[in-house]
Amino acid sequence: MPHPQLNPTMLTRYSIEYSTGFRRHHPSPHQQFYTDDPLECEQFIQDLLERGMALHTIRHDGAELPRTEFDRLVKVAAAAGASHRICTTLGIKSDEERHRFGFAA
Repeated sequence: MPHPQLNPTMLTRYSIEYSTGFRRHHPSPHQQFYTDDPLECEQFIQDLLERGMALHTIRHDGAELPRTEFDRLVKVAAAAGASHRICTTLGIKSDEERHRFGFAA
């Protein structure tokens, strides 16, 4: 779903192409998410990972990210999600989680 305050015809810093359908089922149409905020971009990727949705491409300033940069963003989002789940499950703060498990950013 497009960002409500950004016009998709304008160049945004980040554009994420994803599908709301799960990868194991028949393909659903691709959708776009637009943002100028790198933290919002990471949070959106984290949300896609948590829901098992298909992530197709990430563009930055109109260019598709190289595989290494794409993988780095996915890794950061996955680590943030793991950190949050550990803190919630064990009832610990992020400092203790970072010390014990090493995920907190």
